[in-house]
Amino acid sequence: MNWNGQRVLLGMSGGVDSSVAGHLLRKQGYDVIGVTMKVWPQDCISRAEDKCCGPQAVADARGVAHALDIPHYVVDEADQFERVVIDYFASEYQAGRTPNPCVMCNEKLKFGNLWSKARALGCDYIATGHYAIIEHVTSTASSHREERGDGGASAHAVLRKGADPHKDQSYFLFGLTQEQLSKTLFPLGDMSKPEVREVARRAGLPTSEKAESQEICFVEGRSYADFVEQYAGIGMTTTAGEIVTEEGEIVGQHAGIHKYTVGQRKGLGVATGSPLYVIQIKGDKNQVVVGSDQELYSRTLSTRRNNLISVETLDTPMRVLVKIRHRHVGAMATIDAADSNEIRVTFDEPQRAITPGQAAVFYDGDIVVGGGWIV
Repeated sequence: MNWNGQRVLLGMSGGVDSSVAGHLLRKQGYDVIGVTMKVWPQDCISRAEDKCCGPQAVADARGVAHALDIPHYVVDEADQFERVVIDYFASEYQAGRTPNPCVMCNEKLKFGNLWSKARALGCDYIATGHYAIIEHVTSTASSHREERGDGGASAHAVLRKGADPHKDQSYFLFGLTQEQLSKTLFPLGDMSKPEVREVARRAGLPTSEKAESQEICFVEGRSYADFVEQYAGIGMTTTAGEIVTEEGEIVGQHAGIHKYTVGQRKGLGVATGSPLYVIQIKGDKNQVVVGSDQELYSRTLSTRRNNLISVETLDTPMRVLVKIRHRHVGAMATIDAADSNEIRVTFDEPQRAITPGQAAVFYDGDIVVGGGWIV
C-alpha cells in the first residue's frame, strides 16, 4: 500500500456501500478513520435496532473497521439529529408540505457537523459511500463557473451524477457547498451496486450481503402519518379540517393535513363519481384541495433556500433538466432568478404533482447545477 500522506474521515453506516468505500480508500493509500453517527436516543420511539445508524448498524460498522484494520469511533448526534432532521420532518408535514429528510441530513450532519470531528482528527477529507462523482477542477476559466476577476486560476468542485443511473444519489446532495464538496470523496461514484457487492465479497467484508433499507431510516415500518402523530402528539380531533375543490366547495372532511400529499388518490374518503386527487394542501387554512388528474399538471414552480454549485449566480436564464423528486426522470426547463432569494422554473411541458417541500434539482447534462426547495 502506498502511503499518500492524506487522512480521510469515513462516514460508516454499517452497510456495504460505506464498507467498500473504506476498502477502496485503503487501497489508494489513504489513512482512513471510520466514524458512525449515533442518531437514536435511548428512548427512540421507533427503536430502530437494525436500521441505518441504529445499534446493529454501529456493530456492523465496527466489524468492518476491524476487518479493514482502521480505527472506529461513534459520535453521538442524537440531539442534533432530532432538532435538524426529525423536527423538520414532522413540522413540514404539519404545515402541509412534503419533506425530504435525507437532503437535510446530508447537508447539516453528514457533511456539516462531521467536519468538526474531521478537523479534530487532522483529516484532509470526508468520504462516504454515496453514488455520485466529484471532480476537483483547477482552471483559469470554466464553462460552469465565472472567471475570476483577477485572471488567476480558480479551483472548484464539480458534482456529477453517479455512473449507475439506478443508484445515483446526486439529487440528495444538491445542498452541499463548494467548500464541503472540495473536501469530500465519493469512492463509489463510478461503480454499480453489483460491482460494489462483488468487491465486498472479494475483500471478505462482513457486510457484503447485507440488505439495504428502502425507506426513511427513522420511519421504517410505519406510515409517515403515524410517525408524525406519535412524535408530535397530533390528535385527530384537533387537526380535522375541510376537503375542498379549487372553487372552494366543501366535499368532505380530513383527519389531518399530515396524512396527505400532492398527487394522492387513495384514502380521501370522498365519492364524486370521478377520480379525485390531492392537488394542493393549504396549511394556513387546514384544507386539502382536490381535483382531477389534469389539474395536477403545471408548467411552473418556484424554489427558495437555493444552493448553486456549478454557477455562482443566475444572471441570465439557463436551460437545465429539472428533477422535482428523486425518482422523477427529469424534464427540460428554463430557470431564472425571480429575485435574490427565489428561482423560477418554467418547464417545456407540464409536470405532474409538483410538491411543495420537495427539492427541485437542476442538471446540465450529468452536472448538478444546484437546486432549491419547492414553495
